[in-house]
Amino acid sequence: MTDYILAIDQGTTSSRAIIFDQKGLVVEVAQQEFNQIYPHNGWVEHDPQEIWTSTLAVCQQVINQAQVKIASIGICNQRETTIIWHKKTGKAIYNAIVWQDRRTAADCQNLIEQGYSELINDKTGLLLDPYFSASKIRWILDNVKGARAMAARGELLFGTVDSYLIWKFTQGKQHVTDATNASRTMLFNIKQQKWDDQLLQLFDIPATILPKVLDSADNFGTTETDILGQAIPINGVAGDQQAALFGQNCFYPGMAKSTYGTGAFLMANTGANICHSNNQLLTTVGYRLKGKTCYAIEGSIFIAGAAVSWLKNELKLINTANESDAIASQIDYQHGVYLVPAFTGLGAPYWQPDARGALLGLTRSSGINEIVSATLQSVAYQTRDLQICIRSDGIQIDSIRVDGGMANNAWFMQCLADILQVEVSRPQSVETSALGAAYLAGLGAGIYQSLDEITALYQMQDSFKPAIKVSLRDKLYNKWLKAVESVRQF
Repeated sequence: MTDYILAIDQGTTSSRAIIFDQKGLVVEVAQQEFNQIYPHNGWVEHDPQEIWTSTLAVCQQVINQAQVKIASIGICNQRETTIIWHKKTGKAIYNAIVWQDRRTAADCQNLIEQGYSELINDKTGLLLDPYFSASKIRWILDNVKGARAMAARGELLFGTVDSYLIWKFTQGKQHVTDATNASRTMLFNIKQQKWDDQLLQLFDIPATILPKVLDSADNFGTTETDILGQAIPINGVAGDQQAALFGQNCFYPGMAKSTYGTGAFLMANTGANICHSNNQLLTTVGYRLKGKTCYAIEGSIFIAGAAVSWLKNELKLINTANESDAIASQIDYQHGVYLVPAFTGLGAPYWQPDARGALLGLTRSSGINEIVSATLQSVAYQTRDLQICIRSDGIQIDSIRVDGGMANNAWFMQCLADILQVEVSRPQSVETSALGAAYLAGLGAGIYQSLDEITALYQMQDSFKPAIKVSLRDKLYNKWLKAVESVRQF
């Protein structure tokens, strides 16, 4: 008899549910997109009710299709996105403010000018930025009529998306989160593994609205029977990038994964060591099991797969993302064209939100092939930026495990291996965030007894090794650095 695990992958643009068997193989999948709300320039919101109904719909769909008994549920989620709801009614008092939202940039800049950057980085491992939850929470409390009074009366609850979903699934019985999601709020002391009173005071946030922080594999409560037709324990929770780290079995220091979706996230396991970056990378909780914290260092690329979507939707140079593979294969790397896809600014290690994109090196002979190739190469070069920073921070990455939609592009995978000059491994399933949530749930439910047991399930599909000389890589990359510098000075 196999045990089946339901993994909920609640992302930025869609909610997905995947049923895995005990070997980590996909049994059923369902996905539903939901609306993106842009009230003003730089503002990004979601309707919390739509997050819930879309999640519920895909869960019910896969359970009905699979017709199996679910032993446990794991949740991975878009991180930092902030929801505040009423404790009795469950109704959100404002839309979810999404991680991409920049409305609190001026508030964060004020705190930077007051000298709080070092304090926050030391306690949380994060940069003082609107990306994280703290300034979003304060904005809601300050801008929704009556919110502060309701919070003072103990009537409101805050949560990242995982916490909100658990509260809904348990019909208000559990207000909890896990250590990975807590570590992205900018309110959680990653050394002491608890909410930080000094930071709560700094952001004027009452502790009463915060969820209890549990391990990533733990008892998060049980779904009410009438919701999914079964009373199912929720045993695993992690933010999406940490879930991918776990799903890729990066259980030892130095092991790294890179996820290529809309953006890209390179994350390396640092074990029990809190590695504070000198290069504006983020220190975060990788996962926490049985009270023992495994830390990670992370670099964020704002635009990865979104650049390929730009080729398709705005420039109309390709009909499908898959076409980029064959088109780029028609020319070599040294075509001279560089795309800096700073459409929403530059992420790590530059953190320059006002930078904008540019296409450089064009000649009369430049065409679709060069622009498509430059787009894919730009993601590899941005990953190289992060690799250099991580090495500078004292962590040697000898290989990298990849996932996300762009991992299906073989040309890009080879380009990545060539630019990083390390082996790039692509697993059998690139649904590693959901798989990581499933593995955590399996650990929490006792389906798996150890990390070694999970490691034995890892299946690599392809391996890509460097095929160009370091001298050529350096020549290509140095021109990339010049292209980035021109954008930063624009």
